[in-house]
Amino acid sequence: MAEKDQTKLKAQIAELKAQKNAVIFAHYYTRPEIQEIADFIGDSLALAQEATRVDADILVMCGVHFMGETMKILCPDKKVLIPDMNAGCSLADSCKAEDLAAFKAQHPDHMVVSYVNTSADVKALTDVVVTSSNAKKIVDQLPADAKIIFGPDHNLGSYINSVTGRNMLLWNGACHVHSRFSLEALLKLKAENPGVEVLAHPECKAPILAQSDVIGSTKALLEHTVKSSAKRFIIATESGILFEMQRACPDKEFIPVPPEVTEGIGCSCNECEYMRMNTLEKVYACLRDEKPEMHVEKETAEKAVSSIQRMLQMS
Repeated sequence: MAEKDQTKLKAQIAELKAQKNAVIFAHYYTRPEIQEIADFIGDSLALAQEATRVDADILVMCGVHFMGETMKILCPDKKVLIPDMNAGCSLADSCKAEDLAAFKAQHPDHMVVSYVNTSADVKALTDVVVTSSNAKKIVDQLPADAKIIFGPDHNLGSYINSVTGRNMLLWNGACHVHSRFSLEALLKLKAENPGVEVLAHPECKAPILAQSDVIGSTKALLEHTVKSSAKRFIIATESGILFEMQRACPDKEFIPVPPEVTEGIGCSCNECEYMRMNTLEKVYACLRDEKPEMHVEKETAEKAVSSIQRMLQMS
């Protein structure tokens, strides 16, 4: 889209926001132009929590489907819109509620710890939700002899097992973005940039984490780049965060780790195509028409919110 057209569309979105008392939330992984128009930028849970504090009639969640669900669960009395209802999540999709229910039935003595990147139906089957930033803290608080099913991210679960000494039973799911970083490319980048820190999200595979200096949530990685005196970083997480990193640290350089060659020859960045489904045109349309609107069944929401509230109490 031409810059002139973007400017016009942004002005129209701002006008609709004012008319309808709406607030726009954007995940770190969305397009730069979406982050530019957002009132709040952050990870999924932080945005949902922020939504509970704003005085607005309409909440626009620019992210993926499960994020809109989480926001609606925490804000049942507000209208929650998402620009594209088809913006899914490979990680959330890797754990269907019916499959988890069957797995729980096979392990009745296990409690369920679920990553926030899950559907409302899965959260309703969960004892406590966690994020990548608080998973270790919450798992550490559970009884030492507790038998735990952790899902759906196998990579994150393996990492939490390694730092807590637990032996949680792991669901075999993964984020398709974080799973496809190229170890060969990372090693090459490290060789070409000796002494430069590697920052990685714990959803990455173990070999990538083994080559990383800092492992943390998207927000933690962002905060590290701001506080660090270093001027250059190698980044292994979805490339949308590079926009916020560069905006926060305009004098620093961020080098993205590319995906495996089989996932896109010549691609230097690792992007989530679902996050990229959020566009200015769709944000404008959803504000104008007040749809697609997110709905979560009352019974599901009531069960799901208890697992989120337990996490908040333990964080």
